[in-house]
Amino acid sequence: MNSKNSCENPCPIARCLALIGDAWSMLILRDAHFGLTRFDQFRKNLGIAPTILTKRLTTLTEEGLLEKRLYSEHPPREEYLLTVAGRDFLPVLIMIGAWGDQYRGEGKLIQLLDAETGVRIKPVVIDEMTGKKIGTRPIRIVIPDCDELTKD
Repeated sequence: MNSKNSCENPCPIARCLALIGDAWSMLILRDAHFGLTRFDQFRKNLGIAPTILTKRLTTLTEEGLLEKRLYSEHPPREEYLLTVAGRDFLPVLIMIGAWGDQYRGEGKLIQLLDAETGVRIKPVVIDEMTGKKIGTRPIRIVIPDCDELTKD
């Protein structure tokens, strides 16, 4: 799947995965949420090749999850800051982490704590319209101009 073809795909999951479905992009966004902004910080923390990092940062910037800002004129240096769309991706990352904690949680793992209370975060996804936890009720998928699919 590539991002060119995914724009026509009616599934928002497929569209998102075409954009940031690789591990490097998600880890860059994770690190940006935890305060990293500069190329060398990302490279050092992730152990990622510079060419791969450049490509991922370019894509995340072009797609509006990060924005570049000049922080030094001599020599010219830019940093990468989260946009609103990038900040809105944090709950997705937190839920991926919670799934990983439950199903891939062997050994030592980092913990996410509420900064004010120090209590460990245990995220859940709630449907805003019904207040119900996602995954506990059947979901109906409606594809425009197609028959409905039901997930029980």
